Amino acid sequence: MARRKDGGPPRWLSPIECGDAGGRVPGAPTLFYLPGIDGVGLGLIRHHEKLAKMFELWCLHIPVEDRTSFEGLVEYVETTVKSESSRAPDRPVYLVAESVGACIALAVAVRNPDIDLVLVLVNPGTSFHNSQLQTLSAFLDLVPEPFHLTTPQLLNFLTGNFMNMPLTFIGRGLSLEEAGQTLSDITSSLFASLLFLVDILTKESIVWKLKMLKTASSFVNSRLHAVKAQTLVLASGNDELLPSSQEAERLRGALEKCRTRLFRDKGHKILLEDEFDLATTIKGAGYYRRSRKTDFVSDYLPPTPDELQQAINRDRVLNFITDPVLLSTLPDGKIVRGLAGLPREGPAVLVGYHMLLGLELGPMVTGVLSSTGVHIRGLAHPVIFDKNSEQLMPHSAYFDLHRILGAVPVTGANFYKLLADKEFVLLYPGGAREALHRKGEEYKLFWPEQPEFVRMASRFGATIIPFGVVGEDDIGDLLLDYNDIQKLPFYGMLDEALNRDDLKLSCGFKGLIPWGS
Repeated sequence: MARRKDGGPPRWLSPIECGDAGGRVPGAPTLFYLPGIDGVGLGLIRHHEKLAKMFELWCLHIPVEDRTSFEGLVEYVETTVKSESSRAPDRPVYLVAESVGACIALAVAVRNPDIDLVLVLVNPGTSFHNSQLQTLSAFLDLVPEPFHLTTPQLLNFLTGNFMNMPLTFIGRGLSLEEAGQTLSDITSSLFASLLFLVDILTKESIVWKLKMLKTASSFVNSRLHAVKAQTLVLASGNDELLPSSQEAERLRGALEKCRTRLFRDKGHKILLEDEFDLATTIKGAGYYRRSRKTDFVSDYLPPTPDELQQAINRDRVLNFITDPVLLSTLPDGKIVRGLAGLPREGPAVLVGYHMLLGLELGPMVTGVLSSTGVHIRGLAHPVIFDKNSEQLMPHSAYFDLHRILGAVPVTGANFYKLLADKEFVLLYPGGAREALHRKGEEYKLFWPEQPEFVRMASRFGATIIPFGVVGEDDIGDLLLDYNDIQKLPFYGMLDEALNRDDLKLSCGFKGLIPWGS
């Protein structure tokens, strides 16, 4: 069947599955998706159902034969964003955008610094001038159709993920023979798909897109200093078209409110790749909110089954080595194996001792949730939520699962809100100091003399559940502790960075021990 000619104009579409607001959270903000070079919004295929539970979802559709300029697209998106901001002034407007779409999103942010925007930029095209695409348009002029699709850059773009499929299948437990058969089955349909791409990605269309991307990149790069929007850059480590990992670091330094997430094994079409979840990434980075400011209590969305399984998998090795056993006490004082003695209704405050490095935290929270359905919300050190602290960790997403599982900054206001919502609240009065205890301090408490959480708990009639952990402090011996590490060169700068938020911690909630005390 011949493709229907569609020369435009650009328009907003909402996936049919996203039309029913029945499963959407109350007060959901609006998300506008701006596609990449394909223009038709393929990147939403794997994500729209989950996103539709968190957002009112719209996708910009740019017909293949449309020739609206970059400036025209910016004005079109800007008009929509202004209208939405006026309709719901107390909510942010989200722009999730790929490659050239990211340039459009940044341009809209430049022109509208007073609108509450949240940008999620996926492999942004701002790195065009440092990419392979810079020279591609020159080669395309010399290559007749349909052979333009055989240029190395476009072949990488079209088949890069396809060539990585055998490793994906093997990683899922398939043998080489099974992976080969699966790959053979997919290959049978590849030729037809490439013929379809010849029809869709004409040389004229690609040349137009590349020229627009060049214009867009130049426009935005000269105005990055004017972007005030909250921004999250998602970068692929194996991007076949753009130097996205380096660009993410550049944008993090150039934009006022920018965080990054690097996916080392992903390619340019990360939104179409398996094992990448856009909704989870937004939640984990702490970028989901329904009002002017992030409220870690009211904006929180419970983990999905997939997210809970991801957290369980993170601690799989630790659980295998330690084989933890959970015990609880019944109302008559009898200790039983399992959590039969744990209340099922809040409010409640679980108060305990931090073992070495706080290794008990993950298995305890996931173990309670998966076995009883009780969701424990932890009061956590502000370092977990600090932008600059991410750069001190092995990777920027190091604390994302903590946020997905419900951790909130430890402040009196957050403690109050959680109890008012009848939540189960996890509190370590000894704080990070207890988790980072020194030689000879095994099983030693660092609790304040006046634990003021008791007064707050009594105000709401909350059940106080003391708990402890045995064995974690015995699994190894400390070779270096705080006293030894502080003697190392350059430690002073690291110590200052880690303790930078102590005022925020102690002013917000009294009776807690600072990080490095």
